[in-house]
Amino acid sequence: MYIGRIVAFGMTKANKVCAMYRVSSRSFPNRMAVENGGKIAIVPRPGAESDLAKNPYISYNCLRIAGEWAIATNGSQTDPITEKIAMGMPVRDAIALGLLAMDYEKDSLDTPRVVAVAGRISKLGYLGIVRKDGILVREFALEPGVARYISTYEKNAPCDTNVDRDFDAACQDCAAHYVVNGGVFADFEQPVTSAAAMDNGDGFSLATVIC
Repeated sequence: MYIGRIVAFGMTKANKVCAMYRVSSRSFPNRMAVENGGKIAIVPRPGAESDLAKNPYISYNCLRIAGEWAIATNGSQTDPITEKIAMGMPVRDAIALGLLAMDYEKDSLDTPRVVAVAGRISKLGYLGIVRKDGILVREFALEPGVARYISTYEKNAPCDTNVDRDFDAACQDCAAHYVVNGGVFADFEQPVTSAAAMDNGDGFSLATVIC
């Protein structure tokens, strides 16, 4: 099944909190996640820079940290949401405001914007989406061995059916691989690249994968 871009949060069986992002793409597969200055961006692979002229939405910061929170999204909403959370705005409100202000992407598919936020201290997670037909944001309590996700297509609502109940990852690199080929994520087609942030006890450690 092809479900497009995926954002997720989870808690490992050892109670480590993480946030994950995966690019799945049929139109622009020549992309990679790169870490730069404590955040992760999606950029064209070398030689594919001309893709930016075809679609301005394909390059953006996809994962950032604000205090106890790791924020993963599929677009430029990452930055305003992160900045509002860093300023002290409640996470739910920051997600809703960021999604409402940015709206869905005005491309040929009216691509939704999706968000996952994970709190390593509060042990709370949030999923949000803005689609052409509405905006939804939901809070969840993190549970050991459980990952929750939302995607741009098909699995595009923050609900109790978009769940992996056997989630586990020993490190941030393992989490970045898991969202590509672990658990329920292995059933989703066209992986391109991924990113993850995992609680290291003092903050979050970051990792990327190129498929």
